[in-house]
Amino acid sequence: MVWIKEKKDIFTKEEPEEKPKRKYKKKEKVEEIEEKVSNISEEELKSVLKPILKKIIIILKKYMDLKEDHYLLIGTWIIGTHFHQSFRSYPYLFFNAMKGSGKSRILNLITMLSKQGIVLNSLTEAVLFRTKGTLGIDEFESVGKKGNENLRELLNSAYKKTGKVFRMKKVSGKDGESQEVEEFEVYRPIIMANIWGMDETLGDRCIELILEKSVNKKVVKLIEDFEDNSQITGVVDAISKGIGSYGSFKFMLEVQQNWNNYIESISSPNIPNTPFTPTTPTTPVNNMYNNNNIYIYNKINNTELLGRDLELFFPLFLISDLCGNLDKMLEISTKIVKERKEKDVYESFDVQVYDFVAQHKEIGFLRISELTSQFRDFAGIQEKQENWINSRWLGKSLKRLLLIKDKKKSSGMMVVLNIEKAQEKIKIFKEPEEDDSIEEIVTEVFK
Repeated sequence: MVWIKEKKDIFTKEEPEEKPKRKYKKKEKVEEIEEKVSNISEEELKSVLKPILKKIIIILKKYMDLKEDHYLLIGTWIIGTHFHQSFRSYPYLFFNAMKGSGKSRILNLITMLSKQGIVLNSLTEAVLFRTKGTLGIDEFESVGKKGNENLRELLNSAYKKTGKVFRMKKVSGKDGESQEVEEFEVYRPIIMANIWGMDETLGDRCIELILEKSVNKKVVKLIEDFEDNSQITGVVDAISKGIGSYGSFKFMLEVQQNWNNYIESISSPNIPNTPFTPTTPTTPVNNMYNNNNIYIYNKINNTELLGRDLELFFPLFLISDLCGNLDKMLEISTKIVKERKEKDVYESFDVQVYDFVAQHKEIGFLRISELTSQFRDFAGIQEKQENWINSRWLGKSLKRLLLIKDKKKSSGMMVVLNIEKAQEKIKIFKEPEEDDSIEEIVTEVFK
């Protein structure tokens, strides 16, 4: 008599009668990687990373015509894929591009240089959580189709280490068939590209770059020879030999842990030079950050990046610091976040609701139907466009955004708007307008 746990595992009568313990295969693999913590010194790591980044940027410039800032950002992201397990989260890269702009080319090139990179035109749930390494998704439009809701949910969580998937597997045993739990980690570096853009939820996990169609013949006349090009394979070999054998870097994990201690220790985000001492002195930070972590923390804090923006760029800040490009990366991140916020003001209806209420002058009870008409004019929505933006939608939006102070029914729903709250919230999305009154006063004094 035999019973089979998996195809390769056969247990006979002579072996112990109790049922073997559950196997969480994916989890075990992740733990093995986590145990691979490098004690490489700061100077050794910098000596490896700096020339590799330069070579990556040279290759990117050879095959792609991009904005100058994008070369450094993409090169840093590529290097970061090899340190992926050192971070709690890692941003997706998303290229929004018109047809013929080279999105497939850039996906192939980036995945070639990234850790265990592959490119897929069609993605399933199983492929996402049963494979590992850097994943490139071309023609991403299909993910938004009906029936792919579970896949989208997985993608929404795969940028963080906390993303897990559990599946039941049928197992044949001594007592017959049973179900066994398998655990998979979906956390991995992902790069995506499409023509039509990204939905808000998934886009919030991405660093979005616009890919323009190039007329630079020196670039567009080159064919893709990535797998055979000695320049590219040389960089891939250098990465593999230099940093590819490591899973996690302890000091990177520690500097992320101590960030929260730093934030708690400063009395105000506007005081960058407040002394900071880790709250756990028994676990000292690596020497690299004993002297420099305050300097790095202050620089990051001065960008005033918040929430998910900070979470997404934090790994790139650590990598760029090792490559000697921290200041430039801080500048790039601030610029990208500012541009996205400006875009959100015009494209996100929630943000427009904040803006609409913040600029509202009337007080007291107001009819939702009248507010809806005013909002549609404010947002520039034509009469037969966006019919779903109606009184019911606006009422729910005001309630969800906590912009209702009071309400009553009197020939329809009436509300008192929380204008002060809207004015405070819109500051998150819009740059404050410059106050010209001070300048006018100074000018008047010196006349």
